[in-house]
Amino acid sequence: MDYLPLFFKLTKQNVLLVGGGNVALRKARLLCRSGADVTVISHHVCEELQQLLDENNGLSITGEYHAGLLEGKILTIAATDDDDLNERVHYDSVERNIPVNVVDNPKLCTFVFPAIVDRSPVVIGISSGGSAPVLARLLRARLETWIPKSYGKLASIANHFRDRVKAKFSTVDQRRIFWENVLQGQIAEKVFTGREAEATQLIEEKIAHEDPDHQTGEVYLVGGGPGDPELLTFKALRLMQQADIVLYDALVSEAVLDLCRRDADLVFVGKKRDNHTVPQEGINELLVKHAQLGKRVVRLKGGDPFIFGRGGEELETLKANNIPFQVVPGITAASACSTYSGIPLTHRNYAQSVKFVTGQLKNRTTDLNFDELVHPNQTVVFYMGLHTLPTLSQKLIEHGKPGDTPAAIVSRGTSADQKVLTGTLETLSSLQEQAQLPAPALIIVGEVVSLHENLSWFGDEVIAQNLSPVKAEH
Repeated sequence: MDYLPLFFKLTKQNVLLVGGGNVALRKARLLCRSGADVTVISHHVCEELQQLLDENNGLSITGEYHAGLLEGKILTIAATDDDDLNERVHYDSVERNIPVNVVDNPKLCTFVFPAIVDRSPVVIGISSGGSAPVLARLLRARLETWIPKSYGKLASIANHFRDRVKAKFSTVDQRRIFWENVLQGQIAEKVFTGREAEATQLIEEKIAHEDPDHQTGEVYLVGGGPGDPELLTFKALRLMQQADIVLYDALVSEAVLDLCRRDADLVFVGKKRDNHTVPQEGINELLVKHAQLGKRVVRLKGGDPFIFGRGGEELETLKANNIPFQVVPGITAASACSTYSGIPLTHRNYAQSVKFVTGQLKNRTTDLNFDELVHPNQTVVFYMGLHTLPTLSQKLIEHGKPGDTPAAIVSRGTSADQKVLTGTLETLSSLQEQAQLPAPALIIVGEVVSLHENLSWFGDEVIAQNLSPVKAEH
């Protein structure tokens, strides 16, 4: 470790900044945000820097740098393009035991500015020791997306209750457990969603509770998206990484599952055709059971929980049992598969509306309102329709949809082994009999499918020309 990470308290402390250009301006902004009293010495001070100094009780001196300016300063920053001047500032500062930073010259620095993630009062610094500042900034950008800005509010609320918690809980372990529950559970989530008053009230109740180890459980109904882990939302990832137990279904990819907290209990409750590992009623009971034990439970579903995901049924059970819950939407298969196959769901020239339809009803029938599905200028997307494709195609044609309407199957959309099979309503079933694309798969019907050939950008196409379609008899 070339540099020891330290945080300087600069409020009302005197700092010397040598230089008056844009580089000096960037450093001055950081210094002023930290409350420092900044003195700038330069032959010319740019307008923005002068304005910043005026607004923050800073001082600018027009003239030549000299060592006497270091008197009473606790930090020095050299931000000039004059190498000789930068060296003088360095040696003068070192001689007086004043920490010094020479911008873009690590050899002349006794301290470096990290890339900063500011969630005040929480501040994170990332440094490469001056060897790769661009890499440090890239890492900062990643952390910026992972850490909600509300963490600052959460830290301020925690600080408000710090003395009371210390008085209430006598041991370090009790206080640690208390704060872990507050900072990772239901209270934190209320802060993240802008409900600070409710969070404060819950902390009040938690402090007043007789049992210092008490914890209220919560269920997070999380949409895991179509399979590509990079399509997860930031909130989904955050909740997955703090869950005590994860109940996941068959459509959740291994890559997504790998992003859950390493020590979380992973419980498979998937349902496949004619093979329900755990029936829906059992899943509902598990959610209630684990939440009542005080656990943070993630119910991880493929796609979106509220689009053919039975999320509403699970929430009804949680509501009936007074279990707190949150719902995190995910990218549904229709949106993901169409995007990754180059088939727009809507297009001004082809489709002005889109319908999402389940290809199989609760009673395993396909008794759909087909009259609503055959309108022109409309895209229809069938979920769970692979096994009923012949019937779906036949019914659509019987109700007036032209047999030459373009249609496609997207199998394992967004994954590395995605396959797309295109044909028409009349030919797609027989093409699939030969191609045998595996589930999970989505069926898209509509003129927009004709755009696939030109817009396809991801995965492999099953070349229909190599197959021998047989038109269905009607």
